[in-house]
Amino acid sequence: MAGRLKGKIAIVTGAAGGIGLATARLFCREGASVALLDLERERVERTANEISAAVPGCRVRPIAADVSLADDSRRAVAETLAEFGALQVVVNNAAVREFFPLAETSEQSWKRIIETNLLGTANCCKAALPALRKSKGATIVNVSSVYGVVGRGGMGQYDATKAAILALTRALAFEEAEHGIRVNAVCPGSTLTPFTLGRAAARGMSEEELKERGAAPSLLNRWAQPEEIAYPFLWLASEEASFITGATLMVDGGLSAI
Repeated sequence: MAGRLKGKIAIVTGAAGGIGLATARLFCREGASVALLDLERERVERTANEISAAVPGCRVRPIAADVSLADDSRRAVAETLAEFGALQVVVNNAAVREFFPLAETSEQSWKRIIETNLLGTANCCKAALPALRKSKGATIVNVSSVYGVVGRGGMGQYDATKAAILALTRALAFEEAEHGIRVNAVCPGSTLTPFTLGRAAARGMSEEELKERGAAPSLLNRWAQPEEIAYPFLWLASEEASFITGATLMVDGGLSAI
């Protein structure tokens, strides 16, 4: 099954770590050329070097961009086209988090999270659409969260943006079907990323302790590795999912089924 994205050009946002890094690396292994978007130039360039070392001969382009800014999103797409000549796949993974009960949120925290998570996704989609419409089999994968579907306390702002991404995905799938563009969303569950490990360490919790008691309950009762989230992205981006659009794929270990 190797080469499922052979000849494809992809953009992955939030590519400098965690799920984004795992996705970009997997896409490269499957034959795609990948533009890596992230906020900090040094981190995204280091990521490009890591992927190049892991996947000899791959084509990657690091791009420092803030997806919350429409001009940055347009520039990132333009740089991708200048480097690779086309665009078939966009994975909107970039996100920020705010950790407040809704009664304690501020206008500033709402602005920060909506601008990156929701408007950032919308900006990248809009910037990419002209190129995607010219490509056969083009697809967008938007990254939501299991908590865009399942309720919890303490991160209502984040969860609200992730729920909004599901509505955006359905509407865009409807609007772009006539252009042959498939648009789907993935809802990851608890995933063991460097961000998660860092927050656990700040609370004095080791990685082993986090694995044992830090994950949200699910039927599988464990954390996902980033690669386990990346593989569903790969499937949705490939021709194997050619009759799937407007869908929400739960990749949550069964948390949403409980």
